Amino acid sequence: MKRIGMLTGGGDCPGLNPVIRAVVKRAYHEGIEVIGIKNGWKGLIENETMPLDLRAVSGILPRGGTILGTSRTNPYKKPEDVEKVKANIKKLGLEALIAIGGEDTLGVSAKLYKEGVNVVGVPKTIDNDLSCTDFTFGFDTAVNIATEAVDRLHTTAESHHRIIVCEVMGRHAGWIAVYAGMAGGADIILVPEIPIDVEEVYSLIKKRREQGKTFSIIVVAEGAKFKKGQLVTQEEKLDSFGHVRLGGIGQTLSELIEEKTGLETRVTVLGHIQRGGTPSAFDRVLGTRFGVKAVELVLQKKFGQMVSLQGNKIEAVPIEKAVGELKTVDLDLYNIAKIFFG
Repeated sequence: MKRIGMLTGGGDCPGLNPVIRAVVKRAYHEGIEVIGIKNGWKGLIENETMPLDLRAVSGILPRGGTILGTSRTNPYKKPEDVEKVKANIKKLGLEALIAIGGEDTLGVSAKLYKEGVNVVGVPKTIDNDLSCTDFTFGFDTAVNIATEAVDRLHTTAESHHRIIVCEVMGRHAGWIAVYAGMAGGADIILVPEIPIDVEEVYSLIKKRREQGKTFSIIVVAEGAKFKKGQLVTQEEKLDSFGHVRLGGIGQTLSELIEEKTGLETRVTVLGHIQRGGTPSAFDRVLGTRFGVKAVELVLQKKFGQMVSLQGNKIEAVPIEKAVGELKTVDLDLYNIAKIFFG
């Protein structure tokens, strides 16, 4: 094994640079050259690369984002793009590829592996919704940021006797909402897994008022739906993986609450704040462990595998299995959170 490639695809998140650094350092000890692919799959289509040596990764451990850049490019949208990816892998002399990303990036990896490309996957998403791994890096940092935001919203909500709705990320899974809501002491937590019953929301707010609580904090995941099943979106245009751009559930919910209860209601949308900035210590360590394990899988020629955290051990699982279905919030965990509602 002389040369491998590495890319980061999909949304950025804290912990990507620790993975990149770990891959380069582990590969260095084996005399393996690492080529960085710029901007995810787009870089392999257009053959945009950068050398990754020890100097290139020096000092990047605490940095958020990714020094390789990223994109939401899906090469399987056009058959000719898939051929370009394969041709450029060959042209660059890459004997293996480490793909770092979420369900979309790793979904492409699973397809390429079936077509003969030597791929190893590393799970990345702040939503923590990839199967076969207990946690993905980026999630812990996002939860810490969201929790701090909820803590800060408490003081202003209490001072003004307001209802404040805090919208957090979470397209199909409400892990951030549940963890940040529990850690921040939210009064109501709403997730994509369970349709929103607005009458129950009104009832819980009323119950708090009767108990002398003049404010309420509601944490809602961006992908939460009302019982009618309609997603609230910013626009109907789809990205290359067929996803709509979510956002607006917090505003819609706050307007309904104010109209129904007559109580002053405000909304705060955390958005990209959750996945920007310095990674937490947990995410730095997890990313480092993932990166080291990814190189070891390459050395062992265990392609088509994804590194994963299971308990406190880093294991390997088939990429295809990991992207087969999303990991949604455990209902036992949500039921614990519900004890504190209202």
